[in-house]
Amino acid sequence: VLRLGSGFIGRAALGTVCCCRACMSDNRPIPDPRQMQAFVAFDFGMKRTGCAYGTRMLGTARPLPTINAEGKARFTPMENLVGQWQPDALVVGVPYHPDGAPHENTANALRFARQLRGRFGLPVYEVDERYSTTEALANGARDADAASACIILEQFLRSLDQPVPASLPATPAAE
Repeated sequence: VLRLGSGFIGRAALGTVCCCRACMSDNRPIPDPRQMQAFVAFDFGMKRTGCAYGTRMLGTARPLPTINAEGKARFTPMENLVGQWQPDALVVGVPYHPDGAPHENTANALRFARQLRGRFGLPVYEVDERYSTTEALANGARDADAASACIILEQFLRSLDQPVPASLPATPAAE
């Protein structure tokens, strides 16, 4: 797992940014997301998956249509999104309890990240998505899933601007 910046070592309140385990398992170098410009983010759910697109240049995300599909059926609309927006990488929100303990959906979101990596051959970065849905609802979102994906992606984009201290270089961490 690649962790960037001192604010993202461990499971900090703002989130952990990492590359999915699939990147580590095939012995390819882990790409530095700070060298990338365009991203599509997903707020994974068993029945609905929120989607958003954003760029480093603007530092913001725009909602895309939420995918209302389960299982493998969700990948067809995702293929369309990836084809249309041509991202450099994908971002997946991973839920945790407030204390950082795994949530009942944590393993599902991590598996989803691995599936995306295998299907699209793009780097997939994981972001701790604690409170993203709560924030989206508090902001009056009509589509909480798409709004949550925007929050996840904007959190990720902000993390890319965090300097990596010389004492804590970006290195693969032990799992």
